[in-house]
Parts: sequence; C-alpha cells; structure tokens
Amino acid sequence: MTTPLPPRAGRRCHNALNPLHSTLYFSPDLDREFAALGFTDQSAMRLAARSAALGAVGAGTVAATFYNYNHELLARHLPAVWETASPAEVLDARLRTADATLRRLLGDDAVDSPEMAEAARLALRAAEACTRHARPLYSAHADLPVPEQPHLAYWHAATLLREHRGDGHLTALLSAGLDPVEALVSHTATGKGMAPRWVLGSRGWRRADWDAAVERLRGRGLLDADGELTESGTALRTELEEHTDRLDAAPYEHLGAAEVERLTELGRGFLFAAAAAGAFPADLTGKA
Repeated sequence: MTTPLPPRAGRRCHNALNPLHSTLYFSPDLDREFAALGFTDQSAMRLAARSAALGAVGAGTVAATFYNYNHELLARHLPAVWETASPAEVLDARLRTADATLRRLLGDDAVDSPEMAEAARLALRAAEACTRHARPLYSAHADLPVPEQPHLAYWHAATLLREHRGDGHLTALLSAGLDPVEALVSHTATGKGMAPRWVLGSRGWRRADWDAAVERLRGRGLLDADGELTESGTALRTELEEHTDRLDAAPYEHLGAAEVERLTELGRGFLFAAAAAGAFPADLTGKA
C-alpha cells in the first residue's frame, strides 16, 4: 500500500516549483533574448513567451486560457506578435532564457548538481500523471519535447505542473463565480497575491476596473469596508485552493508521499537560492 499524502502536500510542492518557472518573466535574460528576435514591448514579450506553446493564437484564445488578462491588452499584441517571431522561434528563445536565468540565479554548480538531476527526475515522474482534458495550457506544453539538460528538464517539468494546476484553478474560479478581476482582487486580499500595481501593470486592467470589482465583492459579503476578506471571503478563498488541490491531486499521488516531500525539499532549496539572488521584485506581493 502507498502512504497517503499529507494534507496540502501537493500544494506545498507546487508552491516550491511554480515560482522557478515564473523567474523568466522578471528576468533581464528574457528581455535580451526577445529583443534579439525583434521585440520592443515587454508586454508583448511576456505574452508571447507564455502562449507560444499554443501556436500562433489570437487574443481570444489567450483570454480564455490565461483567464485574468484584459482582452483589450491582449488584442493590442495578439496575433501581431507572431509577425515578429514564430511560436517555434519564441519557444527556442524561452528555453535559452531559462538556461541563462537559472545559471545566473543558481550558479553552474547547482545547475549541474546531482540534486538538480534528481529534482528533474522526480518532477517529470509526477507530470506523468497529469491529464490533458480541459487543460489547454498544460496540454500544449505537454506536446513539447523534454530538454536533455537536467536543469532545463526540471524547468520544463515545473512548467507542466504549474499549468496543470493552473488550468484546474480556472475551473475552481468559474465554480466560485469569480470573474477575472474579482479573482485577482480576492487573491491580493489574502496577502499572497501580487500587489495591485503589478496586477494592473501586467494584466491590462485599469484602477476603475479594480475598484468596481472591490465593490462587487463587498456586495457579495466577501470584502469588508476596508477591502479585507470577510469570514465568508476567507472561506471562499480556502475552498478555491482546496477545490484546486482535488483537481490537481493525480501528479502527487502518482509520485508518492516520500518523493513528494523530497521534491518539495529540493524545489525549496532552488527557489530560496533564486530569490536570494534577486529573482523577484521586492514589492511583488502585498495588499497595497
């Protein structure tokens, strides 16, 4: 018999791996690689980097799969970005960015270490149990080849696990009746989401959109007069994560409790090193 996973073990593992994928979006290496392709706008670079696995898609597809981006922002850049570079060229540049970013943040010794190879092996094994149905971003990335170098294989596997959970999270958001901006506002209100200025700058919403979502959430009794989560709001966000956990259980059950714990340990080590090296802006998260 396999040992049952402790509560939230899969979520803890995800939280250790997911941010390493996200280092790319704050990396000067991405700006350099994508500028070489002819990109001049940072929003266009980052939209292309995340959506390229879907092919030369337009704003509608990305609005559906990203969930919380303003369609107006997407339409300014998509599908026009594919005239600058093809999805295949973008994916190659993205992998070069991952290589440069991980080597810069972690150092060659960590990148080439037995621990990195072990983490890649474990994360890829977990990803074997991911499912494609109703998971467009995961499924598109699952069609990509696994890189040979362990640190890039680990980054690829972290991306698969990130998008698998993310696709499931969209189902949970829909079930909770949260629209894109309400989802962002309520997440920020937990203190764990991106600060409003980062949300507004990257997702294309205006302050008026944010304020209107706050009022809608207050009307539902989910936020109080100060913009803090009420008891009902906290319960909703808790259930959202638990719903997502249930939809994302298969990879971690497949890996097993002991190896999930080991992958989490390894992932945290790499993540803490990356964060200490300045991978993320200091003011990225928070309520203000």
